[in-house]
Amino acid sequence: MASSRVKTRETKTGEIIAYSEAAIRNNASAVEYCRTSMAALSGSTAGVLGLTGIIGFLFYVLAVLGMWCMLLLKSGSNWQKYFISRKSLLTNGFLGGLCTYVLFWTFLYGMVHVY
Repeated sequence: MASSRVKTRETKTGEIIAYSEAAIRNNASAVEYCRTSMAALSGSTAGVLGLTGIIGFLFYVLAVLGMWCMLLLKSGSNWQKYFISRKSLLTNGFLGGLCTYVLFWTFLYGMVHVY
């Protein structure tokens, strides 16, 4: 059973901000789902396009940055209501998404470009 504790954090100006732990967990789960889906789709795209080497990895970095920008645009100027920090929104799950990306990338590359 999930508890609905409230976490607090003090800003630089001394203002106290309260976060619902259940809401933060739910938002993190939604972001992780989006990130995994994005990694699978972009890995498939890189495989079909025939990207290899460093260009393929740069494609993943661009996809991650694009996803981060879209999440920030969706949350608007009040992103603090939904996420604790922008940096953690960008970096959390980076390597897990990379594993998914590489799996889809190599599988689709092998399906399309190898005799």
